Amino acid sequence: MATRDDAKGTGVYSIIAIPIIIWTLIPLLWTLALSLKGKDALANADANILGNFWPKQVSWENYQLIFTGGASDLFLPALRNSVIVCLSATVISVVLATFCAYAIARLDFPGKRMILTTALGVSFFPVIAMVTPLFDVWRNIGLFDTIPGLIIPYLSLTLPLSIWILAAFFQQIPWEMEQAAQVDGATTWQAFRKVIVPLAAPGVFTTAIITFFTAWNDFVFAISLTADKARTVPAALAFFTGASQFEQPTGGIMAAAVVVTIPVVILVLLFQRRIVAGLTSGAVKG
Repeated sequence: MATRDDAKGTGVYSIIAIPIIIWTLIPLLWTLALSLKGKDALANADANILGNFWPKQVSWENYQLIFTGGASDLFLPALRNSVIVCLSATVISVVLATFCAYAIARLDFPGKRMILTTALGVSFFPVIAMVTPLFDVWRNIGLFDTIPGLIIPYLSLTLPLSIWILAAFFQQIPWEMEQAAQVDGATTWQAFRKVIVPLAAPGVFTTAIITFFTAWNDFVFAISLTADKARTVPAALAFFTGASQFEQPTGGIMAAAVVVTIPVVILVLLFQRRIVAGLTSGAVKG
């Protein structure tokens, strides 16, 4: 009886999930289709099939434009900046959040709940409200349009979220395991490094992925705190131009959007089991 109920529930969830998946994939497929359309296909509906959805002849001119053409001087440096800024923000945020979350989970000190509440509140704070004061400060101290000038604001986005997520994971780890390691002669640091960190690896990995996505997709800080040298891809897309003032750079923008989406898709496909394991282990008590 339980098996039939489980199968029935699975079927119901599948029926609900399929339309949601299709609804989610349509914008992604539309982006891919636009990136594969040449100038003729973008201007002429007869050059496409499925109701102007997919080009009859696939064209790679938009990808040539961003990698070797006129838009390469704008796109390639921005892509390099995105990788450097996002990886740096992710590493710094996860390392600091790991130590902070461990202290919150293991130590009893005044203001512990206040730290978690503040971290959660900061993560909900609107980014646009911080841009104007940061812009003024960064211009005065020389951090405007620099890599560190983007990494520091990204930490304000990623660090509170990382602390909140990792604190939940560390609270699930039995305190007795660390005590047993210390009884066997391990120092506090050795117990943390050899016992706690491996057990918390799914949570740390999940936090790193979420942190990277948050920094990778940011637009407000990237467009407001950079001018040219440190501009990342989301901000650079806003400066794409066509061959003339009357031409919209739709194909080039879509090609760039596909390229910057590929790392996100690869990370999710390669590490989806770790991500799911990390999310579920942090949500189950015991």
